[in-house]
Amino acid sequence: MAGWMWLRIFFGPNLQRIHSSPGQSRPESSARRRGWNYQPLRLEKHTDSVIGWASVLWSLSYYSSPLLLCYLYKKGDSKFVPVSQYVGTVLICLLGVVCLRGWGRWKNSEYVQFFSILEETRKNNTPSNKKKLRCFDFDFSFWPVDFSWTEFSNPKLSKAGVSLLKPESRLRGAADGVLQQVRTLPCHVISFLIAHSFGRRMLYPGSVGLLQKFMRPMLQQGQAKLIEEFNGQRNKLVACDGNEIDTMFVDRRADGRPGGSTLVICCEGNAGFYEVGCMNTPLEGGYSVLGWNHPGFGDSTGVPFPQNEANAMDVVIQFAMQKLGFQLNDIIIYAWSIGGFTASWAVMSYPELKAVVLDASFDDLLPLALKVMPCLTRYFSPRYPGPVLLIRRTKDEIITTCKLSSALYCECLILFLAPSMSVQNCHLPSTECVCVCAATVYSQYEVDDDWCVTVLQSYRTHNGTAFPWSVGEDMTLECRRRLALFLARKYMRNFETTHCTPLPFSEFRAPWTL
Repeated sequence: MAGWMWLRIFFGPNLQRIHSSPGQSRPESSARRRGWNYQPLRLEKHTDSVIGWASVLWSLSYYSSPLLLCYLYKKGDSKFVPVSQYVGTVLICLLGVVCLRGWGRWKNSEYVQFFSILEETRKNNTPSNKKKLRCFDFDFSFWPVDFSWTEFSNPKLSKAGVSLLKPESRLRGAADGVLQQVRTLPCHVISFLIAHSFGRRMLYPGSVGLLQKFMRPMLQQGQAKLIEEFNGQRNKLVACDGNEIDTMFVDRRADGRPGGSTLVICCEGNAGFYEVGCMNTPLEGGYSVLGWNHPGFGDSTGVPFPQNEANAMDVVIQFAMQKLGFQLNDIIIYAWSIGGFTASWAVMSYPELKAVVLDASFDDLLPLALKVMPCLTRYFSPRYPGPVLLIRRTKDEIITTCKLSSALYCECLILFLAPSMSVQNCHLPSTECVCVCAATVYSQYEVDDDWCVTVLQSYRTHNGTAFPWSVGEDMTLECRRRLALFLARKYMRNFETTHCTPLPFSEFRAPWTL
């Protein structure tokens, strides 16, 4: 039995840190304190370094393999045989290094204790075993699955993924359609190659391995803080496309705080991670919070294409409902920057959600992407009646790359206002629309809050809550302006800062409801 475990330890996960629960004390004499980095023995430490360098050399060899194969083909069998011998010798040496690393782990009592808990959790994934396992930070690929899409969906119906984009309209003439496809085929092929190579990495730099390697110490510290200070629970979710989604849940329901019964699901930006992202904002307010990493970010697998993003968002919401015990009307979606895409998909697919808060987001990727790479728009591309809050960064240097942020946010506001209340129908300048938080602009049009609330309540009483509303169609232009400014002020807040500044909790709040 001991020999079998020793053999399994050879190929076991790397252990980085050992956590402790909040309030749990450990004796200093045994070097056990609240959260500490795992200290491997000298043999394990050196063999890990050798294996790490071997991994780097393997990556270089993999990408240069076409050139190497061409060289061997030209040289013939005279070069192929020696190279194969060298490769075989290196593999044997690496196997010996792995065995030595396993021996070093076997002699480390902390690693043996961790591996025993991991094996026991794999056999019997009970809450008590999972609680013990959460005290260790190790390779996420070895983490047992906590929730899978198969637990709430029919595999035959959901195998292709969740509903995402509408199919493109076809040309009427079949012949013309085929001819048009042939003509545009080269452009589509080039667009596909660019979008699936460096294009995706430009839009989602957080999925670049080099950046993640550079940020790894910072991410580990952020994760340790969530676990050790907030009693965070790490979970692995499996989406319908097979991607493994890394999540972190902080439960505040037992704290007795007003916001503890409300769950805030955070959607990060294109270079954001839950370990150091926007989770901290609702945490400051006492909310229960669920953070997750995009596919390809951190320890989540896959790539952050739209379909994968929607699949991940779907399994996160289902996990919150099926495993964590929250109802849809208890969940707020909070998104920063490009996280507004998954947030928009969530509220359109689950209109029963309590509210959505969009911070420094935008209504369309097209204006931003055209400035960088037009072909990306083909591959990265309001039906929500609930409360919405838009947070506009007045010094945002990202959103203003293509046009004034005031114009962009007016477009966003149109999505949430009644059609008759749109800025076009009310003849409102975009600058006044987004600066309505200023008292001078608000008083200029003599907006009466009580009158606006009375009008909206009367409309709801006589026409119901079906969205969109047609309130204001029979009003004068002046009344429509006042009502539009009232709604704009309720739907949006201005925050005097740049795009990447963390949002303080004082600026985060649940959206206004009638």
